[in-house]
Parts: sequence; C-alpha cells; structure tokens
Amino acid sequence: MEASSLNTFSWVLMSVVIVITGIRAEAATAPSSSYDDESSSRRNLLANGLASTPPMGWNSWNHFNCMIDEKIIKETADALVSTGLASMGYKYVNIDDCWAEISRDEKGALVPKNSTFPSGIKALADYVHTKGLKLGIYSDAGFYTCSKKMPGSLGHEEQDAKTFALWGIDYLKYDNCNNGGLRPTLRYPVMTRALMKAGRPIFFSLCEWGDMHPALWGYTVGNSWRTANDISDTWDSMVSRADQNEVYADFARPGGWNDPDMLEVGNGGMTKDEYIAHFSIWAISKAPLLIGCDVRNITKDTMEIIANKEVIAVNQDKLGVQAKKVRMEGDWEVWAGPLSHYRVAVLLLNRGSWPTSITAHWDDIGIPSDTSVIARDLWEHKSLETRFVGNLTATVDSHACKMYVLKPIS
Repeated sequence: MEASSLNTFSWVLMSVVIVITGIRAEAATAPSSSYDDESSSRRNLLANGLASTPPMGWNSWNHFNCMIDEKIIKETADALVSTGLASMGYKYVNIDDCWAEISRDEKGALVPKNSTFPSGIKALADYVHTKGLKLGIYSDAGFYTCSKKMPGSLGHEEQDAKTFALWGIDYLKYDNCNNGGLRPTLRYPVMTRALMKAGRPIFFSLCEWGDMHPALWGYTVGNSWRTANDISDTWDSMVSRADQNEVYADFARPGGWNDPDMLEVGNGGMTKDEYIAHFSIWAISKAPLLIGCDVRNITKDTMEIIANKEVIAVNQDKLGVQAKKVRMEGDWEVWAGPLSHYRVAVLLLNRGSWPTSITAHWDDIGIPSDTSVIARDLWEHKSLETRFVGNLTATVDSHACKMYVLKPIS
C-alpha cells in the first residue's frame, strides 16, 4: 500500500474508532438503571462534587489571545490575591489556547511550549495552588485546537485526562474546532469518561458553542456548556449572547450551568454602564463569572464592577435558579429569578438609545400581588426607603440597568 493510501486508511480507521468510542461513552453517560463497573455507575460528572454554584475566576483568551506565558499566569494569580478578588470567589486561573507545542512527545503526550512555559504546567499548577487558587487549562474535542497551534485531544482523551490530573489541573475548557465532522454528542462524552477515570476532580467546561443545543444534554456530560458562539467586546455581541443563553434557563441548576462565554468587562470596548449591564446579566443568569481583562493592570471602574459583592451573591446564591426575561416591551426588559430565603432578584434593562421608565410587576416575577417588599439596589448599595407593593418602577438610562433584590416583609 502506498504511503498516501496508508495515511488515508489510518485516518479513516482512527475516526471510526473515535465514533465507536463516542457511542459507548454517550450510552454510558445517559441515564440507566445499572452498570457493570464503578466508573460507569457514576453516570455523569456531578460525581466530581464541583459546580454547586457557577465557577468564578479568570481566563486568558479575551485579552491575551495566544500571547500568553507562565509569567503572565503567575502575575495574574498574584493579582487576583492582592486585589482581593480571590477572596470574593475568583479562584480559577485558566490558560486558554496556544500553551502547548504543535507536536506531542514520543509517547503521545502533550508538551508545554518550551518558549513560553519552560517550567512546565505542573510547576505552574503548584505555584497557583500555593496562592489558594486553582489552575485551568484548555484543549479541544478535535484533532487540533482552534488556533491550529497545538494538538487537540480527539483520540487522546484518556492520555490527556491522566496528564492533566498528574499536573494538578482543576478545570478543563474543551473547545470544538477541527473535529472531523463528528457530532459533539459523540466526542464530548469520551472526555467525560476519561476525566472520571483520571483520579482528580476536574471542572469540565464544554465549549461547544451551542451548535447542537448542549443545554439539552450537557448536564450528564459536563459542569457547564457554552450556549452561543464567542463573545466580542461590544454591546451588540454581549446582549445577543445573553439572549441565546436565556432561552435555556430551565436547564441550568447546581452542578451544571449555561455559559454565554467569558466576561469582557475592562477590555475597553463598552461604556461603564454597558459593562455594569454585562456583569449584571451574567450574574442574574447564573453564568460562570470568568474575568477576561488584564487584572494585573485593573482600573478602578473595572474593579468596582467585578468586585460588587452584592451582585456576586446573586450569581452564587445556593438556590441556583437562572433568571428569565419575564416581560419585554420595545427596547426594555425585566429579568427576574428566585433566590434563597424567599427573595427575588430583578434586573431592569434598557437596550434602547434613550432613558426610559421600566416597571417590574409582582405577577410577572412571582410575588403575590399584595405583598410588601424591601428593595435593595445592588449598584447603589442601599435599601430604598419606599416599601413597594404590586410593582416597582425606575428610570433606566440608555444601555444601562437597575438591579434589585426584593425581600418580602408582609
């Protein structure tokens, strides 16, 4: 057989093996009454004990793209601690694409890029762990990652999962590029099984872009799942990702979360009001709060937004219910969702070009019509003097929001 024919045959054979493995994994991660071995009986990654609330941390991609190295990662870990962000819950320090050499080693293992990560990933994980933080890494459910500058994990799932566990990785973002046309419902469960057998709890983030509605099947496969394509640092991009994510609100719950992509707050493409709206929508949507700016050089305005403990508390509320749009009229919207202790989070959002008056009605947000509530303004950090019954109205500026927690008092 000629070399070219042999290579083609090998490629086809590899794809067939991956499909068969994926089918088996997909079956193993679907609900069933019994399984033969212990790892199979753990039907999904909920057994890893992670994601009782949405993850919080930082990811390198939105600001640095491929221009990352171990110095940036270490300095970011230091900054999360020194700014106090780590103490607020921002624990994950996630390396995105471009961290590995283009070729695996002679044993087929991934190799950290010597020019940018000369100390290796294990040493970096050890450093991050000494700060009380967790290290995340990136791979792809394809033959190459989206940058095409490093290998993907397709066909190497068990080997890579074991490598990540050995290095001390705590979070895996798993992308969807260069996948040979194989369905994600076949490819992603293979890594699920591999992580289950790797011996270390690793948060599994499915970066599937919403292609095959991962909210419908992601809960048995991962801890979060992307519901839309990549975000960019613009108002239109941000609200469109919010819209796509909100459709799947009923599928989010403790252990598995809808993911509209990482935060752009602080990268400079939006106004402060727009960034406040961005952060508020992600928080009330129970989305992962993964900072995407350079926290080593963070501004006061950016810090004021991402360090708002009251808004973070809505995101991290133990009830774990994602808010929905409960009323839309023209350019304005009311978002609402229940919180623990009978409270309700409410977001008044003005998507239009002019200030407008927005009313949240009790019968829209699930509060009995004659109930009196205390309204806590989460951006003004004060409880309003008025006791509201039946509804709450506020004037909201263009591309801005008001966010409240309503607490019944009678």
